[in-house]
Amino acid sequence: MARFLDHLHADLRTLESERLRMQAREEELEREKSRLANEGRKEQQAKIREMETKLEVLFRDFEYHAREAVNAVQDRAAQQKLSKDAERRIAKMRREFREQFDATVVAHATGADRGDPNAQPSLVKHVSEGDTVKLKSMGRAAVVKKKIGDHHFDVEIGSMKMRIAREDIAEVLSGAHDKAQPQATPVEAARSRGITVKLEHESSQFNTPSEINVIGRTVDEATAEVEKFVDRAFLAGMPRVRIVHGSGMGILRKALRQYLKKHPHVESVTEPPINEGGGGATVVELRV
Repeated sequence: MARFLDHLHADLRTLESERLRMQAREEELEREKSRLANEGRKEQQAKIREMETKLEVLFRDFEYHAREAVNAVQDRAAQQKLSKDAERRIAKMRREFREQFDATVVAHATGADRGDPNAQPSLVKHVSEGDTVKLKSMGRAAVVKKKIGDHHFDVEIGSMKMRIAREDIAEVLSGAHDKAQPQATPVEAARSRGITVKLEHESSQFNTPSEINVIGRTVDEATAEVEKFVDRAFLAGMPRVRIVHGSGMGILRKALRQYLKKHPHVESVTEPPINEGGGGATVVELRV
């Protein structure tokens, strides 16, 4: 009986030890299960954020190209019509993207779009310090002052400084090494790329007048003449021109100056000194 009790107690101790070992193993498996679940949620959230960023870049690309198309239209009435059409297209594109968002997230999460160049936003790869680039977000040129890592840059737009991401760069307008070369006129730049350009006055800026007189014209007539005059002066590479509109009630002066401030070829609009026309004229500095 004593030997039987000893064996029984030994078996009970063995069973208790096995029970504790199994309990510890169960707790360990539960912790591992929780850890894997948390990692899975974090990975899924990271992929969703990545897809949202990708979609936002695609929206920005489309809006940038739409603005570029609008800015290319010189006729103001056509420009307004095209602007409204672009807004409708943007709204339609946003709806279509939102409808496809879930499918896109699934494709990215499963790796179906991995290695597909069409699934990645197009990026300008070669950007160096000193380059002049065009920004999608502002539609203006900026100078790259400093490279921050592989995908961020410090740029200057006039007196304004800001930090941008690589995907905000639409194109490199000119490299740092190009600035040492004398700047060509827009006509010369186009011809250097093999584009045939014929001007009414084929020679240099000396055949292009530096002043125009629109006194007595209506606002629409004067605006049309000034628009053609500024375009010709810009193509000839002239740095500045002078527009004589008279003082009068100031209606023509105000309308022309408001128009010129929005013109893509105009850098600044100023009123000359009194001995050079004062309020009866306007001096226009053109972009180089």
